[in-house]
Amino acid sequence: MTADGVALAFLGHLGNRDVEAARALLAPDVRMIFPGGVEFTRLEELFEWSAPRYRRVAKRIDRADVSGNTVYVTGTLEGDWPDGTPFAGIRFVDRFEVVEGRIVLQEVWNDMAETRRA
Repeated sequence: MTADGVALAFLGHLGNRDVEAARALLAPDVRMIFPGGVEFTRLEELFEWSAPRYRRVAKRIDRADVSGNTVYVTGTLEGDWPDGTPFAGIRFVDRFEVVEGRIVLQEVWNDMAETRRA
C-alpha cells in the first residue's frame, strides 16, 4: 500500500471505529502528537484524552499530498462538543510518516481550541 493509502486507510478505520484495523497500520514504536504537544503511543491513550473534549468528531478530507514517505492530509472537522452542540468547518492538518507500510509518526494540527473559545 502507498504511504497516502496507509494514512487514509488509518483515518478511515478510526472514523468507522474499527480500532483493530487502525492499530494494524501503526508501527510498534509509533508516536502520535496532538495540539499542545500532547503525545501518545497507543490509541487507547488518544481515546481517553479525547473523551472530555468532544462527544463525536469526524474528518472531511479535502486532499492528501505525498512527499516520499511523508503524507499531509488536510480538511475540516465536524462533530459535537461535549454538551451536544454541533461544530463544523474546523481546519485540520495531519502529517504522517510511513515506513514499510506502517505509520511511525502522526502529527496533528487543528483550530479546535480557537473555535471552542470563540
